Amino acid sequence: MGNRVLSDIFAPSRVAVVGATESEGSIGRAIVTNLRDDFDGETVPVNPNYDEVFGLKCYPDLASAPDVDLAVVVVPPNVTVDVVRDAGEAGVQNVVVITAGFGETGREGAEREKELQEVAAEYDLNLVGPNSLGVMSTPVDMNATFGPDNALPGSMSFMSQSGAFITAVLDWANDEGLGFKDVVSLGNKAVLDETDFVRAWGDDPDTDVILAYLEGIEDGEVFISAARDATDDTPIVMVKSGRTEAGAQAVSSHTGTLAGSDRAYEAGLRQAGVLRVENVQELFDFAQILAGQPLPERDEVAIVTNAGGPGVMTTDAVGDSNLSLASFSKETHDALSEAMPEEANIYNPIDAIGDADIDRFHRAIDLALADENVGAAVVLSAPTAVIDYPDLAEAIVELQAKHDKPVAATLMGGERTEKAKDALREGGIPNYFDPARAVRSLDALVSYRDISRREYEEPTTFDVDRERAREILSRAKDRGDNRLGVEAMELLDAYGIPTPDGVIVDAPEDAVAAAQNIDGEVVMKIVSPDILHKSDIGGVRVGVSNEDVYDAYEDLVTRARNYQPDATILGVQVQAMVDLDSGTETIIGMNRDPQFGPLLLFGLGGIFVEILEDTTFRVAPVSEREAREMIDEIEAAPLLRGARGRDPADVEGVVESIQRLSQLVTDFPAILELDVNPLVATPDGVRAIDIRLTVDTDEL
Repeated sequence: MGNRVLSDIFAPSRVAVVGATESEGSIGRAIVTNLRDDFDGETVPVNPNYDEVFGLKCYPDLASAPDVDLAVVVVPPNVTVDVVRDAGEAGVQNVVVITAGFGETGREGAEREKELQEVAAEYDLNLVGPNSLGVMSTPVDMNATFGPDNALPGSMSFMSQSGAFITAVLDWANDEGLGFKDVVSLGNKAVLDETDFVRAWGDDPDTDVILAYLEGIEDGEVFISAARDATDDTPIVMVKSGRTEAGAQAVSSHTGTLAGSDRAYEAGLRQAGVLRVENVQELFDFAQILAGQPLPERDEVAIVTNAGGPGVMTTDAVGDSNLSLASFSKETHDALSEAMPEEANIYNPIDAIGDADIDRFHRAIDLALADENVGAAVVLSAPTAVIDYPDLAEAIVELQAKHDKPVAATLMGGERTEKAKDALREGGIPNYFDPARAVRSLDALVSYRDISRREYEEPTTFDVDRERAREILSRAKDRGDNRLGVEAMELLDAYGIPTPDGVIVDAPEDAVAAAQNIDGEVVMKIVSPDILHKSDIGGVRVGVSNEDVYDAYEDLVTRARNYQPDATILGVQVQAMVDLDSGTETIIGMNRDPQFGPLLLFGLGGIFVEILEDTTFRVAPVSEREAREMIDEIEAAPLLRGARGRDPADVEGVVESIQRLSQLVTDFPAILELDVNPLVATPDGVRAIDIRLTVDTDEL
């Protein structure tokens, strides 16, 4: 789907309500009433059963109505498709389908939704819904929903897959004085989805922050691309519900077992530059500071307070974050020493103590923000008889503007904070009762700063042998199976991932001959697509001398037959030994996610990979920088870099192997899951010791 122009959804001059009525308790009545009461443009009721609705001329159909920019459809589901077709015939470009009874209701509804999509495609309609609460836009005072409240004006645009969530959020936000520009209830996302609105709001100069509540993303790859573009200038904050692994594919690889459905969202949203939050409070905590405050140049925070206990709480919160406490310059310390009483703490956090009046607070905040080592500040106060919160709020707003550094306020209390919060809000400064929330919000500001400044790096394209790889993958199809094991080691060779010398043989005599062509002792492994965990059944022999190869071959085959008599035995792999003592066992793998596609894994490998779970994920394809980040993120990274006197491993080889695997699984969508475990990294290089993968033979 290309970029759609959605401006007329949010700034229409004339809105038609198809299904308008005065019937008590009806959705058609609620939408007409909401529009009639506030909308700057013209409201056009459409219903063949009325001549007028609330004094407004009512038209029998869209064809007879004056030209409209937006049609809101609230008619029974069995006639909805016809009404949307009428909209297309009448030249209406934008349609919001409120009506439920589509894909969310079963087979009949799903068929009806498919018809709706076909009509929308035929007329190239921008269609929201079906099963939508509607849309809002405060610049034109449009509430084209059946919710009870309009939004307050603001610079946040908000989309939600849940209409009920929107009504609850707006009720709360109105009490808090939080405003929005546009609000969209996505409904079933038959046509327009989250990606379309990310694109539209990312290009909208009046949207400062994009907020989203999503239960799923339709096309993860397209969403990542759109969000990357949007977050250059506009932060995206999202609650993504549904963290369980229900719905994930049945898996047999380590990667698939560790991935789970939510891992793909974590990786994809991170690569897209989306700030994912856990709950609604964080959604709006982050949104307020992102909308109102400048991005900090430094990560160091100053704390100014009149209360020791909250100051300590704030310090702890900074320690739990990616921020750090600022170290003041000597000039700042000297100035604070002159301005503060002897009992005050002039080091960070600055404790102006309980009798601090507005002048002392003002001076402390001013000096803290002026210090070149300070990137941001938290100003917190407990209520006292000598401090007036509205005066303190005015001082905070003034000084934040003077120094142009982000400030989060924590004016603790109840009713006495109300006027102060209003003053702070007008200055773009959020107030948080809990100082930990203030610190987390500043942390989010720093995270978005880094997101907005990053440069997207195109993945490296390596010279590989795709035809050889295709032939190897086709072996599974040729034998009527969808799994490959060590017999597919050549697949890695085709994509330039180093492997030890080795060969697969189907007779003990051939095993002896193969071992004689390899220097030193060898490793021998049973080769069977039906036996996934070879080491569990004794299907691997390490350090086999030439004279023992014949017996080792027969022993491996016997063990496999005893373990699973009906297993397909392709033979035994005879492979050169790799010095595991001087190396680190890692794993690289992939599990293909239904929404985001190939989800790469990197981590500490070996037989304990699923127990230790020292892993990280990215959506392929990945760039060199992203591959390096994957290595840095695992706890075992110091082992690769030479911790405790070990020689550093070939990290560059690991980086390149991750990228080459990324290219492999991107080139071949038929690969559903894949493990290279272990990929051994030694000072002399990397070697892929073992592989197993599952393929969709219909894709080959």
